Amino acid sequence: MSAVKNKAPAEVQITAEQLLREAKERELELLPPPPKQKITDQEELNDYKLRKRKSFEDNIRKNRTVISNWIKYAQWEESLKEIQRARSIYERALDVDHRNITLWLKYAEMEMKSRQVNHARNIWDRAITILPRVNQFWYKYTYMEEMLGNIAGCRQVFERWMEWEPEEQAWHSYINFELRYKEVEKARTIYERYILLLLLLTCRELCVKNWIKYARFEEKHGYIAHGRKVYERAVEFFGEEHVDENLFVAFARFEETQKEFERVRVIYKYALDRIPKHQAQELFKNYTMFEKKFGDRRGIEDVIVSKRRFQYEEEVKANPHNYDAWFDYLRLVESDADADTVRDVYERAIANIPPIQEKRHWRRYIYLWINYGLYEELEVKDPERTRQVYQACLELIPHKKFTFAKIWLLFAQFEIRQKNLQAARKIMGTAIGKCPKNKLLKGYIELELQLREFDRCRKLYEKYLEFTPENCTTWIKFAELETILGDIERARAIFELAIGQPRLDMPELCAYHLLLLQVWISYAKFELSVDGPDRLQKCRQIYEEANRSMRNCEEKEERLMLLESWRDFEKEFGTDSTGERVRKLLPEKVKKRRKLTAEDGSDAGWEEYYDYIFPEDAANQPNLKLLAMAKMWKKQQVIKEDDETLPENSPPSESHSLLLFDVLGSDGVRQWDDRLLLRVSGQSFPHVCRRKAAGFVL
Repeated sequence: MSAVKNKAPAEVQITAEQLLREAKERELELLPPPPKQKITDQEELNDYKLRKRKSFEDNIRKNRTVISNWIKYAQWEESLKEIQRARSIYERALDVDHRNITLWLKYAEMEMKSRQVNHARNIWDRAITILPRVNQFWYKYTYMEEMLGNIAGCRQVFERWMEWEPEEQAWHSYINFELRYKEVEKARTIYERYILLLLLLTCRELCVKNWIKYARFEEKHGYIAHGRKVYERAVEFFGEEHVDENLFVAFARFEETQKEFERVRVIYKYALDRIPKHQAQELFKNYTMFEKKFGDRRGIEDVIVSKRRFQYEEEVKANPHNYDAWFDYLRLVESDADADTVRDVYERAIANIPPIQEKRHWRRYIYLWINYGLYEELEVKDPERTRQVYQACLELIPHKKFTFAKIWLLFAQFEIRQKNLQAARKIMGTAIGKCPKNKLLKGYIELELQLREFDRCRKLYEKYLEFTPENCTTWIKFAELETILGDIERARAIFELAIGQPRLDMPELCAYHLLLLQVWISYAKFELSVDGPDRLQKCRQIYEEANRSMRNCEEKEERLMLLESWRDFEKEFGTDSTGERVRKLLPEKVKKRRKLTAEDGSDAGWEEYYDYIFPEDAANQPNLKLLAMAKMWKKQQVIKEDDETLPENSPPSESHSLLLFDVLGSDGVRQWDDRLLLRVSGQSFPHVCRRKAAGFVL
């Protein structure tokens, strides 16, 4: 025996999975399908049967527990009308696995297809004896007997089935079977048996449902007294400890269909007194619907309101500052109770003043007062009490710390509805005197505009602008009002005053610059809208003045917006020359880099950003890149060597281009020709740069 020299594992390991995968990929085990053949005589048929039976038997012999092989074998014999052989195969299969449901079903179906009724009965009997809990056998067995017209046999099968106490659907199938043949008394007996069974099993949910079904069965067949007795027995059975709202709802509906309205009311009240409120939502709903249709609506609403009122009382008692609970409570009492009750709840609600004098804590609370005033005005129609509510609210608010413009405006609008204009103006004057706010001033102006009191509107706008002269929207609205009234000179004067406001010219106030831009554009559009021979010239002058005033603005986007508005104006109303002039004023968008510094002062890298270079700014400023000459001087020695070896007409090198960019910036690179700078009279690049830099200084 030779010894193994090397026992180490092979470098390439081959697994069984890999072998199987390769075999499948190469299709080593796949055989080509057998050729089709036509059987022409009995001998060939017998030979074919022999081969197929041998194949089936071989498969069964390999694995007897695979029931699908048995079924295929039996179905093949069945297709050849060899019923006896197929029956033999099924019997052999049942010896292997007698608990296989599919095997029994296929066996019985074969017998029924072959009209072998007794054989089929025999198979069903054996199946339900061996597997009595398989409902499918019972359903098919009873269906077969009913289809054959064997009603007595079918009833006998159902009786055998009921002995096993099956599920609910089986009992109802038995009941429906009896009803199909008008056997109402037998169906009632089955219901009684099933109800008794459920009582023994103490299955409460099924019990309630089937009590209701039993009663509806009696009602459907006209046995009203029997149906009522069933409901009464159910209520008596469950007692007061296990009351179910579904049972009482069904009982009440039953009595309602019989027009026994007093009985219905007694049932609902009995149930509501015994069922917990959180479990009786459906009961309340049905009781309400019943009372709306047949009874006293007031009675049922009192029941519902009392229940919900108790819940809200508990909530507001637990947290008196829960204003949402108060809103819900008030909505409830407003829909049902009388005015005195509603007032009482409102008074209790508004008595819970927020403990902190901060506006955010008062926002929900103040709506209690608003709703109170609206209720008194619209529902009760008591204007004097409404006035008292608003006055009490305004006395309560700490106006020195904060106020609510909505209350002042609602109070003034109420007085106008009462045709008391003088009182409304007095209210708004008091509001502006105590706590001037933008919303109050706007509301007062809108009020006077609706009354067409334009002189008062002018005075209010003047007060408004004295209060907030930096509010550009107010200036524009004031000018628009004068324009509507036809006073063009006053409108022009307002625009002139607006653009001359010192607070709007402060460069650190970027938001003001944006508002100032809106004033300028509105001013220009105003001049354009005024009919006259020189309207275009005036509009153009305003744009020019605006452009000059915004040159020092750090926010270049606002300046760009102004120029774009000017360009659109020239495009529509101007000439080619005026349009070209504005186009030359438009900036160039360039990408730049700037150094970032972290909070601790360390270097945070570089970031790219876009900047706008205006031609006017570039023409009026010296070369800001002159300081970069120090950097250029350090690089001169390296570039000089490159320059000496550079051919006469060669393009500039990358280092030259970078240095040129470093000295002149992105604008300068676009304005100069690289090759011209590199080769001017045979001079080197650094020398040309020095000459150009010196020229800039001069």
